[in-house]
Amino acid sequence: MNEVRCFIGLGSNLNEPIQQVRTALTELNSLQGVRLTRHSPLYRSEPVGPAGQPDYINAVAELQTTLHPLALLDALQQVEQKHQRKRIQHWGPRTLDLDLLLYNNETINNERLTVPHPYITKRNFVLRPLADLESDLTLPDGSKLMQHLADCPMGTLQQLPL
Repeated sequence: MNEVRCFIGLGSNLNEPIQQVRTALTELNSLQGVRLTRHSPLYRSEPVGPAGQPDYINAVAELQTTLHPLALLDALQQVEQKHQRKRIQHWGPRTLDLDLLLYNNETINNERLTVPHPYITKRNFVLRPLADLESDLTLPDGSKLMQHLADCPMGTLQQLPL
């Protein structure tokens, strides 16, 4: 299979989240069939979901991969497990969350995977770092990333120093 470009959303709000995200970026680059080409700056964002959670640290990574979408999803979930990811509460706190945001220009919808990610156009902590990497990006439905970013409230999203 030829390499395809994809974008991965990273998030953490437990156990030293900045280090969790930085380590995950390194681990993504070491996956077989995956090459990390670049990543956004880190951002601090308010949690979505249950109250009382710490803020999240988020980023977006651009990868080139020879893995098919479900194989890539499996690899991402293995990285999450290395970080002791527990799936206890929907949108609850987590050591690491890796979301397959975009896979090439494909639309995928099956019981395990939806691409583009269903909330890609609604989350400032996805849109802003994605725009840092590819501001002229067109989503598979033909919509423009920058229009979604303009329509999305930024809340308390804060870029962190390098």
